Amino acid sequence: MPPARVLALALTLAAPALAAAPAPAAAPLAAEARAGLARATAFLRGLSAGGGYLWRYSPDLRERAGENAATPTQVWVQPPGTPAVGQAFLRAWEVTGDPAYLDAAQAAADALATGQLESGGWDYLIDFDPVQASASYRRTDVGRISPAEAAKRKNSTTFDDDNTQSAIRLLVAVAAATPSLGGEREARLRAARDYGLRRLLEAQRPNGGWPQRWNGQRVDPAAYPVRPAQIPTDYPREHPKTNYNSHYTLNDNAQRDIVLTLLGAARAIGNAEYRAAALRGVDFLLLAQLPEPQPVWAQQYNPQFEPAWARAFEPPSVCSSESVGALSLLIETHIETGDARYLAAVPRALAWFERAEIAPGRWARMYELGTNRPVYGDRDGRIKYRLEDLSEERRTGYSWESDYGVPSLRRQYEEVRNLGCDALLAKRRAAEEKARSLAGRAAQARALEPKVRAVLAALDSEGRWLAPAGRRSAGPWITTSAYIANARLLCDYLEAVRP
Repeated sequence: MPPARVLALALTLAAPALAAAPAPAAAPLAAEARAGLARATAFLRGLSAGGGYLWRYSPDLRERAGENAATPTQVWVQPPGTPAVGQAFLRAWEVTGDPAYLDAAQAAADALATGQLESGGWDYLIDFDPVQASASYRRTDVGRISPAEAAKRKNSTTFDDDNTQSAIRLLVAVAAATPSLGGEREARLRAARDYGLRRLLEAQRPNGGWPQRWNGQRVDPAAYPVRPAQIPTDYPREHPKTNYNSHYTLNDNAQRDIVLTLLGAARAIGNAEYRAAALRGVDFLLLAQLPEPQPVWAQQYNPQFEPAWARAFEPPSVCSSESVGALSLLIETHIETGDARYLAAVPRALAWFERAEIAPGRWARMYELGTNRPVYGDRDGRIKYRLEDLSEERRTGYSWESDYGVPSLRRQYEEVRNLGCDALLAKRRAAEEKARSLAGRAAQARALEPKVRAVLAALDSEGRWLAPAGRRSAGPWITTSAYIANARLLCDYLEAVRP
C-alpha cells in the first residue's frame, strides 16, 4: 500500500465524521452511472462462489485465477479478492442506498466467515468443495472433529499481503453497516469478526509485533525477547532454506496493515483493547528500527530481532520500501496521539535515505547489512550486487529499484514538523469541509465526468470490464481489480452529484 494510502487511512481513522454539505443538482450522467454500476455488479455476482471472488476470469470462464490458477469452487482472500470486492459493494450501498449492494457485501463477508480458520484468520484461498474444504481446520470445525484430525489439517493464518487484515476489515465494516439487524446472518458475521479480532490479539508477540503466519498456538515469551533490533555480526550468505513463518515481517506492510485494522476496529466497535494492541504494534516499529549507521528497517526479523532470510530472493538487509511504510505510520501515529517518540525516529532515517540514494530520486529496495551496498536476490538463494546479474524472471518480477515514496514521505514529515499536530489536523479538516461543500462537490463532479463517460463506454453489453493482459497471463480478462477501480469511480461521482 503506497504511503499516500496510509495517510488517507490514518486520517480517516483520526478525524471525526463531517456533516454532509448541500449537494449540487443531480447530473444527467448520474442515471447512466447508476445503471452501469448495477449492471456490472449483477454480472460480477454471477461469477461468485459462495459469495466470494477470485482475481480474474477468462471471458469464456474456462480459466480463472487468484494469484495462481483456481477452480470454480475456490475464492481468493488476498486483495483484490473477496474482501476488496466486498468493500466495493459496501461503498456502492452507502452511495446509492440500494439494498442489493448491501446483500452482495454481506454475501462476501459470509464467504469469509465460512473459510475462517481455527487460528482466527485466513489462508490465501477458500474452497467450497466439501472434499477440499476438509483439508483445513476451520473455526466451525472446533468441537466437531477430534484433536488428531485437527492436527492433520491446515490452520495457518496469513498476515502477509494484507490477507487476514483485509478480511477482518470487511467483517468490521459490514457489521458497522447493519447495527440494527439481528438475523442469523448478521450474528454469524459478528461472531466471525469478534473471533478474528480476539485471535489477532493472541497472535501478537511480547514486543508488539506479529509473525508472517500463525498456527494459533501461543509462543513462549522467552523465545521472543523484548529488546531493540540489532544488526548481526554474521549471517548466512546463502539461503538456509529454513521456515520463516514465525519471523516478524514488514514485507508488503504486514505490520502496518494490522495496526490500521485494529485502529479501525477500535473505533467501529468501541473496544479500547484493540487500540492498545495497535499502539503496541507501533511501539514495535520503534524497537525494530536498526541502529546507526543503518537506522531504518529490515524486511523481516528472526525471533532474536535480527534481520533474517525469508524467500530465496529476500536476504537479510535493510529495505527502503518497507522503511517508508514504517515511517509513514510513525508520523501519522504522532499526529493522532501527539507522542513525540514516534516523530523522533524519523530524522535519522531520512538522513540514511540521503546517504543511500543510488541516483537522483531513486533507491535500491535492499541494502547489505553493514556496508550499505545495494543487494539483489534470485531464486538460487545467492546475494547479487548488480541488477543485471539476476535472472529475467526475478529482474522483472520483483521491485528492486524505485523512489518508493521517499519524496512524499519527506513532505509528510516537513509538514507536521512545520505545522504541529493541532494545526495540521485543523488543515486537514478544513480541506475535507471544503471538498464536501457545494462548490467542492460540483468541482469534483466536473473533474470526474470525462472519466465516468470513459468507464461507462468501456462496459460491454454483458456488464463486463475486460482488462488488458497482465504480466503473468495473456488476457484479456474479467478482473476484480477493474471492477473495484471502476465501481469506486462511479461511486465517487454519484456521491458528488447526490442531492
